[in-house]
Amino acid sequence: MLHRLDLAFSRDQAEKVYVQTRMLEQARELYAWLEDGAHFYVCGDATRMAKDVDAALRLIIEQQRGRGPEDAAEYVADLKKAKRYVRDVY
Repeated sequence: MLHRLDLAFSRDQAEKVYVQTRMLEQARELYAWLEDGAHFYVCGDATRMAKDVDAALRLIIEQQRGRGPEDAAEYVADLKKAKRYVRDVY
């Protein structure tokens, strides 16, 4: 069941809004969802978008946990291992 939808349009308006912008705006809630077992899916452009989204996710985890980039990298690795962070990028 869908409980929330945040949209980001980088091409349809003068002010560009990116996925990572929305993620950072809702960092606390996004991290709480992950802590509660949420799955995180990324689909789309591997060249820029996926890298920027991954960097934003790591930053959010680092800031919310307050433990540094190495801990955030381990957290992301654990999400991937549990198949809770899945990327379909091209």
